[in-house]
Amino acid sequence: MTDSVKDAIRKAAMFCAYQERTQQEVRDRLKDWGVFGDDAEEVIAELIQQNYLNEERFAKSFAGGKFRVKGWGRRKITQHLKQRGISGYNLDQAMKEIAPDDYRGTLTTLLNKKRQSLHDANPLVIKQKLVRYALSKGYESDLIFSVLGGE
Repeated sequence: MTDSVKDAIRKAAMFCAYQERTQQEVRDRLKDWGVFGDDAEEVIAELIQQNYLNEERFAKSFAGGKFRVKGWGRRKITQHLKQRGISGYNLDQAMKEIAPDDYRGTLTTLLNKKRQSLHDANPLVIKQKLVRYALSKGYESDLIFSVLGGE
């Protein structure tokens, strides 16, 4: 292992220790530092072995955080994880971070909060805006209509 690879491992370990990262984010950063090909893969393998890099852990913390902090729905979280190269088993594990009861409750809270900011005489217009808002947050249309159904 060359000194440049050891240096890259040290820098990448600090990069990963700051916050959870995906392999692709580390690859991109290594490229910025001028580390390519086999050297880059060696750095990534070492980071995985030392548990600095763990895509399942990244996916779980990303999904849980975006749901709890930003109120994102499963569709939006899934889309963003796929853009970061997360799929299959890790994606499934991330979705398990979102409890079904919490999911529906969060959607209900978001819609109630949004309703307070809407002012229109026509209830259909308000419902349409609420549906559009919830869809933009990444919630499934059948769940949205189920929550709004009592209106």
